This record gives sequence, C-alpha cells and structure tokens, in this order.
Amino acid sequence: MAEQLFLDLPARRALGREDFVLSEANAAAVAQIDASDRWPSGKLVLSGPEASGKTHLAHVWAARVDGLVVDATALSRLSVPTLAEARHVVVEDVPLIGGSRKEEAALFHLHNLLLSQKGRLLMTGRAAPSRWAIALPDLRSRILGSNLATLLPPDDALLAALLRKQFADRHIAERDGKRQVENVIEFLVPRMTRTGAEARRLVARIDGLSLSRKRPVTRELARRVLEDDPDIPGSDEDLT
Repeated sequence: MAEQLFLDLPARRALGREDFVLSEANAAAVAQIDASDRWPSGKLVLSGPEASGKTHLAHVWAARVDGLVVDATALSRLSVPTLAEARHVVVEDVPLIGGSRKEEAALFHLHNLLLSQKGRLLMTGRAAPSRWAIALPDLRSRILGSNLATLLPPDDALLAALLRKQFADRHIAERDGKRQVENVIEFLVPRMTRTGAEARRLVARIDGLSLSRKRPVTRELARRVLEDDPDIPGSDEDLT
C-alpha cells in the first residue's frame, strides 16, 4: 500500500509558565530570571544550546513583567524609544546581528535608554557572550558586563518533559493515547542525543512516519527514527 502524503505543518508551541518544566538543568537560570528586580545594572544575558528553552523562558518572564519580546534582527526596523517605554524588553538571538551596523547601533541605543530609565533588558543567544561576534566596541563591552544565566543540557527529567511537550504541541497524545506516548518517551530518553533540538527533530519525524503509515505512534516507529531510516518521510524543522 502506498504511503499517504502529509503536510509537515509546524507545531503550535505552548509558551506559558505552566508549560515550562523545572529541573536541575535549568533551575539556576530560572532563579536568576525571576530575580529581575535585582539584576546588576538592570540587564542579564540568557544563553543555552539550540531548543534548550531560551525563548520559552524569555516569554514567561516578559508575560510576568508585562514586557516585550523582539528579535535582534528586527531592531533597526523598530522605534527604539517606543520599545524602551515598555521598560522590560527581551532581545532574542543577539549573536545573529554580529557585524550588522544598524542592528548593533539600535541595540546599543536600547540598552542605554532602558538602563537610564531603570528598566530591564534580557538578551539571549546560544553561546556565551564572549563568543558573540559583536563588532561595535561599546555594545560588546556592555554585553560582556552583563550577568550570565546559562541553561544546561537536559537531565533525564527535563529531556522527558521536552519530548512530552513536543508530542503535546502536535496533539499526538489526543490522537494515539497518552499511555502510548509515554511508552515512546520511556524508550527514547536513554537512547537519544541529549538536546532539546534533537527532541524536537525526533518527534517531528516520528509524527511524520505515523501519519504517512496511518499507524499510531509506537516504539517501533521511534526505533526507526532513531536509526535514521532514509525512507522516513518528512523534513527536519527549522529549529530555534
């Protein structure tokens, strides 16, 4: 029987506080984020590997303080004084603007405006700030002068939670049953590469194989995905 074609639609990510799972891998960073009223100079850098929860945690903080979340690459197209009026701003993926004069200048301006108004600035990036290729010397020195919160690679509890969230975002438990999904998670955790990015990739491909075969999610499907079977349909998603 021919396999069914399917649309690999992006999952709808849940970014609320109730969806964020605490573990030893992120507890220290969460504590630093929660203490934003005590950030030295009113700023903090949040770093962590791809799909480690930076965006989720940034949105949780922004929602709590009624702040704004903006992409660093969009800064030169936005009104910096208007952004600063929010008093609490997250600038995501700052390393992506390294060497871009307009965006770097906009972030420098936003940094100074926010801090002069006793606001709060949270900046995110995958690597530690010392590895960010920021060309503007004054901006680089201010970033390096910020305290750093780091999200560590996931432990077993967090890895299971990340997988569970990916399955939930795709509504797979509703389709195939919660117990079935938990069996697959139990199978994956000790065998997979221990990153949030891999959790997202695996679930996307397991879902794709399940849909194309018109079969529920099972350990056997998960095993085929782990073995990187070239016949598996679907493509990796653009991970952030």
